[in-house]
Amino acid sequence: MPNTAFKRRYVIPPVLALGVGACVLGLSGRIVGPEAFAQDAPAPVATPGVADQPPPDPAADLARKRDETRLELETLSKTINLSSDKVTELEKSIADVQKDTSSIRQALIDSAARRKSLEKQILDGEKKLAELGVKEDAARRSLHERRGLLAEVLAALQRMGRNPPPALLVTPDDALASVRSAILLGAVVPGIRKETDKLAADLANLSALQAASAAEKSSLTTTVTNSLEEERRMNLLLAENEKLSQSNTAELEAERKRSEELASKATSLESLVASMETEISSVRSAAAVARQAEENRKLLTDEQRAQAKALAESGVPDKNRIAPAYPFGDLKAKLELPVAGDVLRQFGDADGTGHEAMGMTLATNPETVVTAPADGHVVYAGAFRSYGQMIILDTGDGYHLVLSGMETISTRQGKFVFAGEPLAVMGAKRVASATALALETNRPTLYIEFRKDGKPVDSRPWWTAKDTGKARNDS
Repeated sequence: MPNTAFKRRYVIPPVLALGVGACVLGLSGRIVGPEAFAQDAPAPVATPGVADQPPPDPAADLARKRDETRLELETLSKTINLSSDKVTELEKSIADVQKDTSSIRQALIDSAARRKSLEKQILDGEKKLAELGVKEDAARRSLHERRGLLAEVLAALQRMGRNPPPALLVTPDDALASVRSAILLGAVVPGIRKETDKLAADLANLSALQAASAAEKSSLTTTVTNSLEEERRMNLLLAENEKLSQSNTAELEAERKRSEELASKATSLESLVASMETEISSVRSAAAVARQAEENRKLLTDEQRAQAKALAESGVPDKNRIAPAYPFGDLKAKLELPVAGDVLRQFGDADGTGHEAMGMTLATNPETVVTAPADGHVVYAGAFRSYGQMIILDTGDGYHLVLSGMETISTRQGKFVFAGEPLAVMGAKRVASATALALETNRPTLYIEFRKDGKPVDSRPWWTAKDTGKARNDS
Protein backbone atom coordinates (compact mmCIF):
# COMPACT_ATOMS: atom_id res chain seq x y z
CA MET A 1 0.00 0.00 0.00
CA PRO A 2 2.67 2.56 0.81
CA ASN A 3 4.33 1.78 -2.48
CA THR A 4 1.04 2.23 -4.37
CA ALA A 5 0.34 5.55 -2.68
CA PHE A 6 3.80 6.78 -3.44
CA LYS A 7 3.41 5.64 -7.03
CA ARG A 8 0.16 7.59 -7.46
CA ARG A 9 1.63 10.68 -5.92
CA TYR A 10 4.51 11.01 -8.40
CA VAL A 11 3.12 9.64 -11.64
CA ILE A 12 1.93 13.11 -12.87
CA PRO A 13 5.09 15.23 -13.06
CA PRO A 14 6.96 13.09 -15.65
CA VAL A 15 3.87 12.82 -17.82
CA LEU A 16 3.32 16.59 -17.62
CA ALA A 17 6.93 17.21 -18.59
CA LEU A 18 6.72 14.86 -21.55
CA GLY A 19 3.46 16.51 -22.61
CA VAL A 20 5.18 19.90 -22.62
CA GLY A 21 7.96 18.33 -24.67
CA ALA A 22 5.44 17.09 -27.21
CA CYS A 23 3.89 20.57 -27.33
CA VAL A 24 7.33 22.06 -27.96
CA LEU A 25 8.05 19.56 -30.73
CA GLY A 26 4.73 20.37 -32.41
CA LEU A 27 5.29 24.13 -32.68
CA SER A 28 6.65 24.32 -36.23
CA GLY A 29 9.81 22.47 -35.28
CA ARG A 30 10.87 25.26 -32.89
CA ILE A 31 11.77 24.53 -29.27
CA VAL A 32 11.57 26.54 -26.08
CA GLY A 33 12.75 25.91 -22.54
CA PRO A 34 14.58 27.16 -19.45
CA GLU A 35 18.17 26.85 -18.51
CA ALA A 36 17.31 24.34 -15.74
CA PHE A 37 18.26 21.41 -17.97
CA ALA A 38 21.74 22.68 -18.71
CA GLN A 39 23.33 20.02 -16.51
CA ASP A 40 21.71 17.18 -18.49
CA ALA A 41 21.78 18.75 -21.97
CA PRO A 42 24.49 18.85 -24.62
CA ALA A 43 26.52 21.99 -25.16
CA PRO A 44 24.51 24.91 -26.54
CA VAL A 45 24.28 25.26 -30.28
CA ALA A 46 26.55 28.11 -31.33
CA THR A 47 25.04 31.12 -33.09
CA PRO A 48 27.84 32.61 -35.18
CA GLY A 49 28.11 36.34 -34.85
CA VAL A 50 24.83 36.84 -32.94
CA ALA A 51 26.47 37.97 -29.73
CA ASP A 52 28.87 40.23 -31.61
CA GLN A 53 26.24 41.97 -33.75
CA PRO A 54 25.20 45.47 -32.67
CA PRO A 55 21.49 46.02 -31.93
CA PRO A 56 19.52 46.69 -35.13
CA ASP A 57 18.72 50.29 -36.02
CA PRO A 58 14.90 50.56 -36.42
CA ALA A 59 15.16 53.55 -38.77
CA ALA A 60 17.71 51.79 -40.99
CA ASP A 61 15.63 48.61 -41.01
CA LEU A 62 12.53 50.56 -42.03
CA ALA A 63 14.40 52.42 -44.77
CA ARG A 64 15.79 49.17 -46.12
CA LYS A 65 12.37 47.52 -46.06
CA ARG A 66 10.80 50.49 -47.81
CA ASP A 67 13.40 50.29 -50.56
CA GLU A 68 12.73 46.56 -50.97
CA THR A 69 8.96 47.11 -50.98
CA ARG A 70 9.23 49.96 -53.49
CA LEU A 71 11.33 47.78 -55.81
CA GLU A 72 8.75 44.99 -55.55
CA LEU A 73 5.95 47.42 -56.43
CA GLU A 74 7.86 48.82 -59.39
CA THR A 75 8.47 45.28 -60.64
CA LEU A 76 4.81 44.44 -60.08
CA SER A 77 3.60 47.47 -62.04
CA LYS A 78 5.73 46.41 -65.01
CA THR A 79 4.21 42.93 -65.04
CA ILE A 80 0.57 44.09 -64.98
CA ASN A 81 -1.01 44.45 -68.40
CA LEU A 82 -4.52 45.76 -68.95
CA SER A 83 -6.73 43.29 -70.78
CA SER A 84 -7.99 44.14 -74.25
CA ASP A 85 -11.54 44.27 -72.85
CA LYS A 86 -10.47 46.83 -70.24
CA VAL A 87 -8.69 48.97 -72.85
CA THR A 88 -11.78 48.84 -75.07
CA GLU A 89 -13.93 49.84 -72.13
CA LEU A 90 -11.67 52.81 -71.37
CA GLU A 91 -11.66 53.95 -75.00
CA LYS A 92 -15.46 53.74 -75.11
CA SER A 93 -15.77 55.79 -71.91
CA ILE A 94 -13.63 58.52 -73.48
CA ALA A 95 -15.63 58.37 -76.70
CA ASP A 96 -18.81 58.97 -74.69
CA VAL A 97 -17.43 62.16 -73.13
CA GLN A 98 -18.90 65.29 -74.67
CA LYS A 99 -16.30 66.60 -77.10
CA ASP A 100 -15.91 70.16 -75.89
CA THR A 101 -13.06 71.80 -74.02
CA SER A 102 -14.95 72.26 -70.77
CA SER A 103 -16.09 68.61 -70.54
CA ILE A 104 -12.72 67.16 -71.49
CA ARG A 105 -10.82 69.33 -69.04
CA GLN A 106 -13.25 68.54 -66.23
CA ALA A 107 -12.79 64.84 -67.03
CA LEU A 108 -9.02 65.39 -66.88
CA ILE A 109 -9.27 67.06 -63.47
CA ASP A 110 -11.46 64.23 -62.16
CA SER A 111 -9.06 61.62 -63.58
CA ALA A 112 -6.05 63.37 -62.03
CA ALA A 113 -7.82 63.48 -58.65
CA ARG A 114 -8.54 59.74 -58.80
CA ARG A 115 -5.00 58.99 -59.89
CA LYS A 116 -3.47 61.06 -57.07
CA SER A 117 -5.77 59.34 -54.58
CA LEU A 118 -4.60 55.94 -55.83
CA GLU A 119 -0.97 57.06 -55.66
CA LYS A 120 -1.47 58.15 -52.04
CA GLN A 121 -2.97 54.72 -51.31
CA ILE A 122 0.07 53.08 -52.88
CA LEU A 123 2.41 55.23 -50.76
CA ASP A 124 0.45 54.44 -47.60
CA GLY A 125 0.36 50.73 -48.46
CA GLU A 126 4.07 50.79 -49.17
CA LYS A 127 4.77 52.26 -45.72
CA LYS A 128 2.45 49.79 -44.00
CA LEU A 129 4.00 46.84 -45.82
CA ALA A 130 7.50 48.01 -44.88
CA GLU A 131 6.50 48.34 -41.21
CA LEU A 132 4.99 44.85 -41.24
CA GLY A 133 8.18 43.54 -42.84
CA VAL A 134 10.33 45.10 -40.10
CA LYS A 135 8.15 43.56 -37.40
CA GLU A 136 8.26 40.19 -39.14
CA ASP A 137 12.05 40.34 -39.38
CA ALA A 138 12.25 41.23 -35.67
CA ALA A 139 10.09 38.23 -34.74
CA ARG A 140 12.21 35.90 -36.87
CA ARG A 141 15.40 37.38 -35.43
CA SER A 142 14.13 36.85 -31.88
CA LEU A 143 13.41 33.18 -32.58
CA HIS A 144 16.74 32.77 -34.34
CA GLU A 145 18.72 34.26 -31.45
CA ARG A 146 17.10 31.86 -28.96
CA ARG A 147 17.74 28.69 -30.93
CA GLY A 148 20.70 27.63 -28.73
CA LEU A 149 18.59 27.68 -25.57
CA LEU A 150 15.71 25.96 -27.35
CA ALA A 151 18.01 23.19 -28.56
CA GLU A 152 19.13 22.54 -24.98
CA VAL A 153 15.55 22.00 -23.83
CA LEU A 154 14.73 19.73 -26.74
CA ALA A 155 17.79 17.58 -26.09
CA ALA A 156 16.88 17.21 -22.41
CA LEU A 157 13.29 16.30 -23.18
CA GLN A 158 14.39 13.77 -25.79
CA ARG A 159 16.69 12.12 -23.22
CA MET A 160 13.81 11.96 -20.78
CA GLY A 161 11.74 10.30 -23.48
CA ARG A 162 14.37 7.62 -24.03
CA ASN A 163 15.11 7.07 -20.31
CA PRO A 164 12.02 8.17 -18.34
CA PRO A 165 12.29 8.41 -14.57
CA PRO A 166 10.81 5.30 -12.90
CA ALA A 167 7.34 6.17 -11.71
CA LEU A 168 4.72 3.89 -13.30
CA LEU A 169 6.35 0.61 -12.25
CA VAL A 170 8.17 1.82 -9.20
CA THR A 171 9.94 -0.65 -6.91
CA PRO A 172 11.30 -0.04 -3.41
CA ASP A 173 14.80 0.32 -4.88
CA ASP A 174 13.59 3.05 -7.25
CA ALA A 175 11.85 5.28 -4.69
CA LEU A 176 14.81 7.61 -4.17
CA ALA A 177 15.24 8.10 -7.95
CA SER A 178 11.53 8.88 -8.28
CA VAL A 179 11.71 11.49 -5.53
CA ARG A 180 14.72 13.15 -7.14
CA SER A 181 13.04 13.15 -10.54
CA ALA A 182 9.83 14.60 -9.12
CA ILE A 183 11.72 17.38 -7.33
CA LEU A 184 13.65 18.26 -10.51
CA LEU A 185 10.56 18.25 -12.70
CA GLY A 186 8.59 20.26 -10.16
CA ALA A 187 11.26 22.93 -10.38
CA VAL A 188 11.63 23.11 -14.15
CA VAL A 189 8.13 22.43 -15.52
CA PRO A 190 6.83 25.98 -14.73
CA GLY A 191 9.84 27.41 -16.58
CA ILE A 192 9.26 25.11 -19.55
CA ARG A 193 5.59 26.08 -19.64
CA LYS A 194 6.47 29.81 -19.51
CA GLU A 195 8.97 29.51 -22.35
CA THR A 196 6.53 27.36 -24.36
CA ASP A 197 3.75 29.94 -23.94
CA LYS A 198 6.15 32.70 -24.96
CA LEU A 199 7.20 30.78 -28.06
CA ALA A 200 3.59 30.03 -28.97
CA ALA A 201 2.78 33.76 -28.68
CA ASP A 202 5.78 34.66 -30.85
CA LEU A 203 4.74 32.15 -33.50
CA ALA A 204 1.15 33.38 -33.41
CA ASN A 205 2.41 36.96 -33.81
CA LEU A 206 4.62 35.93 -36.72
CA SER A 207 1.71 34.14 -38.38
CA ALA A 208 -0.52 37.22 -37.93
CA LEU A 209 2.16 39.49 -39.43
CA GLN A 210 2.54 37.18 -42.42
CA ALA A 211 -1.24 37.15 -42.96
CA ALA A 212 -1.41 40.95 -42.71
CA SER A 213 1.48 41.30 -45.20
CA ALA A 214 -0.25 38.95 -47.65
CA ALA A 215 -3.50 40.92 -47.38
CA GLU A 216 -1.67 44.24 -47.86
CA LYS A 217 0.17 42.89 -50.93
CA SER A 218 -3.13 41.74 -52.43
CA SER A 219 -4.68 45.16 -51.78
CA LEU A 220 -1.66 46.92 -53.30
CA THR A 221 -1.85 44.77 -56.41
CA THR A 222 -5.46 45.87 -56.92
CA THR A 223 -4.54 49.52 -56.30
CA VAL A 224 -1.62 49.40 -58.74
CA THR A 225 -3.90 47.89 -61.40
CA ASN A 226 -6.49 50.63 -60.84
CA SER A 227 -3.75 53.25 -61.05
CA LEU A 228 -2.58 51.88 -64.40
CA GLU A 229 -6.16 52.00 -65.68
CA GLU A 230 -6.49 55.62 -64.58
CA GLU A 231 -3.16 56.46 -66.22
CA ARG A 232 -4.44 55.01 -69.51
CA ARG A 233 -7.69 56.97 -69.20
CA MET A 234 -5.77 60.19 -68.55
CA ASN A 235 -3.53 59.65 -71.58
CA LEU A 236 -6.61 59.23 -73.78
CA LEU A 237 -8.15 62.39 -72.33
CA LEU A 238 -4.93 64.34 -72.86
CA ALA A 239 -4.91 63.27 -76.50
CA GLU A 240 -8.51 64.47 -76.91
CA ASN A 241 -7.74 67.74 -75.17
CA GLU A 242 -4.75 68.30 -77.45
CA LYS A 243 -6.94 67.77 -80.50
CA LEU A 244 -9.36 70.44 -79.30
CA SER A 245 -6.74 73.02 -78.31
CA GLN A 246 -4.20 72.61 -81.11
CA SER A 247 -5.68 75.02 -83.63
CA ASN A 248 -2.44 76.19 -85.21
CA THR A 249 0.39 73.67 -85.02
CA ALA A 250 2.86 75.85 -86.91
CA GLU A 251 2.32 78.80 -84.57
CA LEU A 252 2.71 76.62 -81.47
CA GLU A 253 5.92 75.08 -82.79
CA ALA A 254 7.35 78.52 -83.54
CA GLU A 255 6.54 79.67 -80.00
CA ARG A 256 8.16 76.58 -78.54
CA LYS A 257 11.39 77.20 -80.43
CA ARG A 258 11.36 80.86 -79.45
CA SER A 259 10.84 79.88 -75.80
CA GLU A 260 13.83 77.53 -75.90
CA GLU A 261 15.95 80.30 -77.38
CA LEU A 262 14.91 82.77 -74.68
CA ALA A 263 15.48 80.17 -71.94
CA SER A 264 19.03 79.56 -73.14
CA LYS A 265 19.77 83.28 -72.81
CA ALA A 266 18.01 83.87 -69.47
CA THR A 267 20.27 83.89 -66.41
CA SER A 268 17.57 83.71 -63.71
CA LEU A 269 13.90 82.95 -63.19
CA GLU A 270 13.15 86.68 -63.10
CA SER A 271 14.75 87.29 -66.47
CA LEU A 272 13.08 84.17 -67.91
CA VAL A 273 9.61 85.30 -66.82
CA ALA A 274 10.25 88.83 -68.09
CA SER A 275 11.40 87.62 -71.49
CA MET A 276 8.45 85.22 -71.82
CA GLU A 277 5.90 87.92 -71.01
CA THR A 278 7.37 90.30 -73.59
CA GLU A 279 8.56 88.00 -76.38
CA ILE A 280 5.95 85.18 -76.50
CA SER A 281 2.58 86.36 -77.78
CA SER A 282 0.45 83.71 -76.03
CA VAL A 283 2.14 84.40 -72.69
CA ARG A 284 1.88 88.14 -73.23
CA SER A 285 -1.86 87.81 -73.89
CA ALA A 286 -2.31 85.59 -70.84
CA ALA A 287 -0.47 88.10 -68.65
CA ALA A 288 -2.70 90.89 -69.96
CA VAL A 289 -5.81 88.86 -69.09
CA ALA A 290 -4.46 88.21 -65.59
CA ARG A 291 -3.73 91.90 -65.03
CA GLN A 292 -7.21 92.83 -66.24
CA ALA A 293 -8.77 90.30 -63.86
CA GLU A 294 -6.85 91.86 -60.98
CA GLU A 295 -8.00 95.35 -61.96
CA ASN A 296 -11.61 94.12 -62.10
CA ARG A 297 -11.30 92.62 -58.60
CA LYS A 298 -10.08 95.95 -57.24
CA LEU A 299 -13.35 97.52 -58.43
CA LEU A 300 -15.49 95.07 -56.45
CA THR A 301 -17.40 96.27 -53.41
CA ASP A 302 -16.75 94.76 -49.99
CA GLU A 303 -19.95 92.73 -50.33
CA GLN A 304 -18.87 91.35 -53.71
CA ARG A 305 -15.46 90.47 -52.32
CA ALA A 306 -17.15 88.62 -49.46
CA GLN A 307 -19.28 86.70 -51.93
CA ALA A 308 -16.20 85.82 -53.99
CA LYS A 309 -14.41 84.61 -50.85
CA ALA A 310 -17.39 82.44 -49.87
CA LEU A 311 -17.42 81.00 -53.39
CA ALA A 312 -13.71 80.25 -53.11
CA GLU A 313 -14.37 78.24 -49.96
CA SER A 314 -17.39 76.24 -51.08
CA GLY A 315 -18.26 76.83 -54.72
CA VAL A 316 -17.35 75.19 -58.01
CA PRO A 317 -16.03 77.86 -60.39
CA ASP A 318 -16.86 78.09 -64.07
CA LYS A 319 -14.74 75.71 -66.15
CA ASN A 320 -14.89 78.06 -69.14
CA ARG A 321 -13.04 80.85 -67.36
CA ILE A 322 -9.79 82.22 -68.76
CA ALA A 323 -8.49 83.86 -65.57
CA PRO A 324 -8.00 82.65 -61.96
CA ALA A 325 -11.34 82.33 -60.20
CA TYR A 326 -10.08 83.77 -56.90
CA PRO A 327 -7.30 86.08 -55.70
CA PHE A 328 -4.29 83.91 -54.89
CA GLY A 329 -3.90 85.56 -51.51
CA ASP A 330 -7.35 84.24 -50.50
CA LEU A 331 -6.33 80.63 -51.12
CA LYS A 332 -4.16 80.13 -48.03
CA ALA A 333 -4.68 76.69 -46.41
CA LYS A 334 -6.74 75.62 -49.43
CA LEU A 335 -4.23 74.30 -51.99
CA GLU A 336 -3.39 70.62 -52.40
CA LEU A 337 0.14 69.50 -53.15
CA PRO A 338 0.68 68.85 -56.87
CA VAL A 339 1.90 65.28 -56.24
CA ALA A 340 1.35 62.42 -53.81
CA GLY A 341 4.67 62.18 -51.99
CA ASP A 342 6.79 62.72 -48.89
CA VAL A 343 8.22 66.11 -47.91
CA LEU A 344 12.03 65.94 -47.86
CA ARG A 345 12.95 69.61 -47.55
CA GLN A 346 11.05 72.76 -46.65
CA PHE A 347 11.59 76.44 -47.41
CA GLY A 348 14.48 77.71 -45.28
CA ASP A 349 16.11 74.30 -44.71
CA ALA A 350 19.78 73.77 -45.56
CA ASP A 351 20.05 72.94 -49.26
CA GLY A 352 23.37 71.09 -49.10
CA THR A 353 25.40 73.96 -50.55
CA GLY A 354 25.63 76.13 -47.44
CA HIS A 355 22.51 78.10 -48.34
CA GLU A 356 18.83 77.98 -47.43
CA ALA A 357 16.32 76.25 -49.70
CA MET A 358 14.11 78.68 -51.61
CA GLY A 359 11.33 76.11 -51.98
CA MET A 360 10.12 72.70 -50.85
CA THR A 361 11.09 69.29 -52.24
CA LEU A 362 8.92 66.17 -52.29
CA ALA A 363 9.87 62.56 -53.05
CA THR A 364 7.36 60.66 -55.18
CA ASN A 365 6.94 57.23 -56.65
CA PRO A 366 7.91 56.70 -60.31
CA GLU A 367 5.59 58.13 -62.98
CA THR A 368 3.47 60.06 -60.49
CA VAL A 369 1.12 62.64 -62.01
CA VAL A 370 1.82 66.35 -61.31
CA THR A 371 -1.21 68.66 -61.16
CA ALA A 372 -1.66 72.42 -61.04
CA PRO A 373 -1.93 73.60 -57.40
CA ALA A 374 -4.07 76.60 -58.45
CA ASP A 375 -5.57 78.32 -61.49
CA GLY A 376 -2.95 80.05 -63.57
CA HIS A 377 -1.41 80.84 -66.93
CA VAL A 378 1.57 78.79 -68.02
CA VAL A 379 4.40 81.29 -68.40
CA TYR A 380 6.98 78.63 -69.26
CA ALA A 381 7.05 74.88 -69.88
CA GLY A 382 10.36 73.22 -70.79
CA ALA A 383 13.96 72.69 -69.69
CA PHE A 384 15.73 75.55 -67.92
CA ARG A 385 19.37 75.40 -66.87
CA SER A 386 20.05 73.30 -63.74
CA TYR A 387 16.34 73.11 -62.87
CA GLY A 388 15.67 70.44 -65.50
CA GLN A 389 12.13 70.26 -66.90
CA MET A 390 10.24 73.19 -65.39
CA ILE A 391 6.78 74.77 -65.40
CA ILE A 392 6.09 78.34 -64.25
CA LEU A 393 2.50 79.36 -63.49
CA ASP A 394 1.32 82.96 -63.19
CA THR A 395 -1.44 82.71 -60.57
CA GLY A 396 -2.13 86.44 -60.32
CA ASP A 397 -1.64 88.92 -57.48
CA GLY A 398 2.06 89.05 -58.38
CA TYR A 399 2.59 85.33 -57.60
CA HIS A 400 4.39 82.77 -59.72
CA LEU A 401 4.57 79.04 -58.94
CA VAL A 402 7.65 77.12 -60.09
CA LEU A 403 7.58 73.32 -60.48
CA SER A 404 10.68 71.38 -61.58
CA GLY A 405 12.04 67.84 -61.61
CA MET A 406 9.43 66.28 -63.90
CA GLU A 407 10.30 64.06 -66.82
CA THR A 408 7.38 64.63 -69.22
CA ILE A 409 5.38 67.87 -69.52
CA SER A 410 1.84 67.74 -70.93
CA THR A 411 1.07 71.48 -71.07
CA ARG A 412 2.49 74.46 -72.98
CA GLN A 413 3.22 78.12 -72.38
CA GLY A 414 0.37 80.57 -72.79
CA LYS A 415 -2.24 78.02 -71.78
CA PHE A 416 -4.63 78.71 -68.90
CA VAL A 417 -4.89 75.72 -66.54
CA PHE A 418 -7.33 74.94 -63.74
CA ALA A 419 -6.44 73.84 -60.23
CA GLY A 420 -6.11 70.04 -60.27
CA GLU A 421 -5.44 69.82 -64.01
CA PRO A 422 -2.58 67.43 -64.91
CA LEU A 423 0.56 69.23 -66.05
CA ALA A 424 3.32 66.62 -66.12
CA VAL A 425 4.53 63.17 -65.03
CA MET A 426 7.52 62.33 -62.85
CA GLY A 427 10.26 60.04 -64.11
CA ALA A 428 11.57 56.72 -62.80
CA LYS A 429 14.53 58.14 -60.84
CA ARG A 430 15.62 61.42 -59.28
CA VAL A 431 16.71 63.99 -61.84
CA ALA A 432 20.10 65.53 -61.11
CA SER A 433 19.51 69.25 -60.58
CA ALA A 434 20.55 72.18 -58.43
CA THR A 435 17.30 71.89 -56.44
CA ALA A 436 17.89 68.23 -55.51
CA LEU A 437 21.40 68.38 -54.10
CA ALA A 438 22.33 66.46 -50.93
CA LEU A 439 19.09 64.48 -50.88
CA GLU A 440 19.48 60.97 -49.47
CA THR A 441 17.12 59.33 -51.94
CA ASN A 442 17.10 58.08 -55.52
CA ARG A 443 13.33 58.53 -55.80
CA PRO A 444 11.93 61.11 -58.24
CA THR A 445 11.78 64.54 -56.55
CA LEU A 446 9.56 67.52 -57.33
CA TYR A 447 10.77 71.02 -56.42
CA ILE A 448 8.10 73.66 -55.67
CA GLU A 449 8.86 77.36 -55.30
CA PHE A 450 6.41 80.20 -54.69
CA ARG A 451 7.53 83.67 -55.78
CA LYS A 452 5.89 86.98 -54.90
CA ASP A 453 6.94 89.96 -57.04
CA GLY A 454 10.04 88.04 -58.09
CA LYS A 455 11.15 86.96 -54.59
CA PRO A 456 10.81 83.43 -53.12
CA VAL A 457 8.31 83.02 -50.26
CA ASP A 458 7.41 80.14 -47.97
CA SER A 459 4.62 78.08 -49.57
CA ARG A 460 3.51 76.32 -46.36
CA PRO A 461 0.69 78.78 -45.51
CA TRP A 462 -1.07 77.83 -48.77
CA TRP A 463 -1.23 74.05 -48.36
CA THR A 464 -4.09 72.29 -46.66
CA ALA A 465 -3.41 71.01 -43.13
CA LYS A 466 -3.32 67.37 -44.28
CA ASP A 467 -0.62 68.17 -46.84
CA THR A 468 1.76 70.03 -44.57
CA GLY A 469 4.30 68.17 -42.49
CA LYS A 470 7.72 68.37 -40.91
CA ALA A 471 10.50 68.12 -43.45
CA ARG A 472 12.57 64.96 -43.25
CA ASN A 473 15.15 63.11 -45.27
CA ASP A 474 13.98 59.89 -46.89
CA SER A 475 16.79 57.41 -47.19
